[in-house]
Amino acid sequence: MNLSKATALITGANRGIGRHLAAQLVSRGAKVYATARRPESINIYGVEVLPLDITDPDAVADAAKKADDVNLLVNNAGIGGAALLGDIDDVRAAMDVNFWGTLSMVRAFAPVLARNGGGAILNIASSASWSVFPGGSAQGPSKAAVWSMSDELRRELAGQRTLVTSVHLGAADTATTQGSHVPGMAPADVAHAALDGIEADAFEVVVDEFTVMAKASLRRSSSWSEHDA
Repeated sequence: MNLSKATALITGANRGIGRHLAAQLVSRGAKVYATARRPESINIYGVEVLPLDITDPDAVADAAKKADDVNLLVNNAGIGGAALLGDIDDVRAAMDVNFWGTLSMVRAFAPVLARNGGGAILNIASSASWSVFPGGSAQGPSKAAVWSMSDELRRELAGQRTLVTSVHLGAADTATTQGSHVPGMAPADVAHAALDGIEADAFEVVVDEFTVMAKASLRRSSSWSEHDA
């Protein structure tokens, strides 16, 4: 995809990876709608700001009407997760935002993308799709669902020529990881790798060595299971 001719909408663009995705898309020549639940928190040169809570169906529908020229949807908004046996409301929140919110955005914008030639969808997933960090086990199932959803959407949207790309990383140095002992990548580097992946029409972007190993260990675990069976 030629990003210099793209019109992109980014969720969760007020900070971290989302903010860098928006700024770098502008620098690559794209028109950018930057969205967040609190639009006043977005301060990025060259973007059009829209309010958006991806768990609110009315807000999602309104964004799809206002940004009807989009041909690149970037699903960046997401949250961490508590332990699966912790507060059930926190577990539900992880699924509501990471899976259901992302799917809601795709359902609303898929017809927009089709009208605009197909375009692309970029889903920010995680190494948690394959490996869970201690204390955040609800994030694992929600991000695994994003990975699986991306694969299925790629098949379903192939007929309208929409590329679906999932991005996986171990951790980025953002507010979500503050206070943890997990070393994080610079959000700008994650954004750069993700956008390079879109420009290369990649189905999947594995950003860092930790995530490469996490995916490889998943394949080894599958081989062991087959051997044991």
